[in-house]
Amino acid sequence: ELVPSIMSNMLNPDAIFSNNEMSLSDIEIYGFDYDYTLVFYSKHLHTLIFNAARDLLINEHRYPAEIRKYDYDPNFAIRGLHYDVHRALLMKIDAFHYIQLGTVYRGLSVVPDEEVIAMYDGSHVPLEQMSDFYGKSSQGNTMKQFMDIFSLPEMTLLSCVNEYFLKNNIDYEPVHLYKDVKDSIRDVHIKGIMYRAIEADIEKYICYAEQTRAVLAKLADHGKKMFLITNSPSSFVDKGMKFIVGKDWRDLFDVVIVQADKPNFFNDKRRPFRKVNERGVLLWDKIHKLQKGQIYKQGNLYEFLKLTGWRGSKVLYFGDHIYSDLADLTLKHGWRTGAIIPELRSEIKIMNTEKYIQTMTWLQTLTGLLEHMQVHRDPDSQMILEEWKKERKEMREMNRNFFNAQFGSLFRTDENPTYFLRRLSRFADIYMASLSCLLNYEPDYTFYPRRTPLQHELPGWSDQLCTGTFRIPFLQETVQVK
Repeated sequence: ELVPSIMSNMLNPDAIFSNNEMSLSDIEIYGFDYDYTLVFYSKHLHTLIFNAARDLLINEHRYPAEIRKYDYDPNFAIRGLHYDVHRALLMKIDAFHYIQLGTVYRGLSVVPDEEVIAMYDGSHVPLEQMSDFYGKSSQGNTMKQFMDIFSLPEMTLLSCVNEYFLKNNIDYEPVHLYKDVKDSIRDVHIKGIMYRAIEADIEKYICYAEQTRAVLAKLADHGKKMFLITNSPSSFVDKGMKFIVGKDWRDLFDVVIVQADKPNFFNDKRRPFRKVNERGVLLWDKIHKLQKGQIYKQGNLYEFLKLTGWRGSKVLYFGDHIYSDLADLTLKHGWRTGAIIPELRSEIKIMNTEKYIQTMTWLQTLTGLLEHMQVHRDPDSQMILEEWKKERKEMREMNRNFFNAQFGSLFRTDENPTYFLRRLSRFADIYMASLSCLLNYEPDYTFYPRRTPLQHELPGWSDQLCTGTFRIPFLQETVQVK
């Protein structure tokens, strides 16, 4: 009886969601990252990165040629996972540093819960073992968090090579494997392998979308200033923007900065800007002003602020990397931030299906029953409670499989928010599936975060039964139970 009411209140996959109140009427300047913000790539790109890095492992790091039998599986990993560098384990961790049991993988095989609990003396990962502020494993930290969309091939390659060594009983050092894979993935970018491949077949790798041009044109028509700060090289950005926006794309931007080396761009005050001419040659003259129509390389945010005067909450910057693009801007500089989360659209579409809603409705009901009925200590009641606990576990696994068979949703573990969502909530004022979502809102629209009740503000299960109301948290709707 609940399902039809919930189905009539579907979530909009093209909506913009707010963590913090923000009015677009206050925003005068819009900034953008390039990769997975202004431009989206086809499924072929991750296969290219995986294959190129795999070949580098074989040709330059002398890994066995037999690892070529492993192909890229786009359905294996999700963003936001953690990797235990010393144990060679890939896993999902929630906002409270607890491992979600059933999502720990050694190679391509899940690790039994009992083994995970024995290794970690429970399922909690102490703060000192977690990655640093940018998700990197450094200074003795044993966990690396993969926050970049480009990291999906890296996680899959790590798992495949681990699988090969394990299946063939080859003794290896996990730390060396992690570093070699990381270096190979890095070299696919640094050596220009990825850039050359995309430029050579731009229609295969870039998803053409008129909406990117429409968003930029709408902002320009309303007198908004715009800038681009990207880590990608000049010729690569130029060809991509000509393809998705047009030959006149630079006329839309007041400032364009390439090879910025984010997040260092936001913190390192030492590197001055350099102008890039039409042939991609770096000029040596001192930069006194960032001019429209020009392309600049390197630089730093402090010099950028000095040359433009663009400061504070009148600036809204969009990026897909929660740490490298958004964290410093909101914490240190007071800019407003927008996160581009492409996975959001597909997850919302799943959440709008009748099967998912039925599963979640019953899971929530079952959890409430367990909470309410656990006071009954007689043997018959305890037997029923054990059956309900078993069913609840099965329902949770079913719920996870709606999204990703190995790791589930990007945003939730069984009950808690993921560590990824925790950082997203902290560093992004708003978030959306793509920039095209902006077309659904007027330039003076105010985003208001929903007031979701705190745990102590929620009525108890018994109160809900008495009043005849039942809360479905994931749709934020209250409906009558008959």
